[in-house]
Amino acid sequence: MIKWGRFTTWILIVIIIFGLTFSVGPKLFAKIPLGLDLQGGFDVLYQIGNGQNITAADLNSTISALTNRVNTLGVADPLIEVDNGNRVRVELAGVFNQTAARQFLSAEANLQFKSASGKVLMTGKDLMNNAAYEPDPTYGYPDVSLQFKNPALLASVTKTYLGKPMEIWLNGKMIQNATIQSVITNGKAVISNMPSVQYAQNLANLLNAGALPLPLHELSSSSVGPTLGRAALHATLLAGALAILLIFLFMLFMYRVAGLVAVIALVAYSLLLLGVFAGFPITLTLTGLAALVLGIGMAVDANIITYERIKDELRNGKSLQSSVVAGQRKALRTILDSNVTTFIAGVVMYGYGTGSVRGFAVALIASIIVSLITAVFLSRSLLMLLTRSNLVKNPWLYGARTKEVAKR
Repeated sequence: MIKWGRFTTWILIVIIIFGLTFSVGPKLFAKIPLGLDLQGGFDVLYQIGNGQNITAADLNSTISALTNRVNTLGVADPLIEVDNGNRVRVELAGVFNQTAARQFLSAEANLQFKSASGKVLMTGKDLMNNAAYEPDPTYGYPDVSLQFKNPALLASVTKTYLGKPMEIWLNGKMIQNATIQSVITNGKAVISNMPSVQYAQNLANLLNAGALPLPLHELSSSSVGPTLGRAALHATLLAGALAILLIFLFMLFMYRVAGLVAVIALVAYSLLLLGVFAGFPITLTLTGLAALVLGIGMAVDANIITYERIKDELRNGKSLQSSVVAGQRKALRTILDSNVTTFIAGVVMYGYGTGSVRGFAVALIASIIVSLITAVFLSRSLLMLLTRSNLVKNPWLYGARTKEVAKR
């Protein structure tokens, strides 16, 4: 007896997967940030300091400060590396105001709070990394809100100098001379009346990024074109689409209805992976593309292993439903072993690798997780629904030869 409820559920799941893939998939792909090798960007080389000896601590502090500043810019997949011991190279992907970005990267952020006599009361090191632009609630003037790490320090300073002026200096230039009106005990303060909103936003970003330990002097800068041009990228994507189409045809030819389930699971794999890359987001590079192709191969392998185990159970004389259950159970351990070892390799590459190796590792780990969800659990659920609907009973439709099944 055919159970139409199970088959209707199967149809609804398939419609949802294909509907989301064709409607949401292109939008998700458009949101995925592309790496320097796929979209180009710019390269800038800085010399650290003014000729003094550069220690390892100086290098680490400089790279840390530059990394914070790049993160503030919101640029994906930056490359920041030491060049020749006293230089640092920064490569940023994307199209943006390169001049403003270069100025921001090398700008100093030496903030000091001084008394009228010139005594330094607090510095930018006393601030938390949550400075932000905010308009004045009464007049709408651009302000910058600050929060100090030690509220007791701010309370002590404002209590000591209550009613007296306190100068705020940025990079040797006084930007405000305010009078302390009250004792501040909650650690929060405001630098008010900034010249413009843009100035207030840049100041907040600089304070959050922290001061550079040593000045940076720009030696050279240049635009970097994509390693793979747009035409070549389109050709690569077309080749990938054709390869996936051939895989679909192979699965349909070898495993018939079961192959159709594998195709649906692969479509869901592509949709979920696009969602993961766009949601986090994960930058797509040439090596990332290679990891995605590898993930598709692993997903196909998982389905083939499962179907071959099902065929083995059918040859042993079990019923179709029993063969599907037993085949999936026996295939699961092999699939998990394969994916776990590859996952561990990805984690090791991420931990010890740099640059494109890390990009490959992130894409590989994401593709493995999504592959397990779709090629194992989704494919298993779809196959069980179809089998228990009693609509597809012929073992031949699961890739088994009728003569082999009939021997027992």
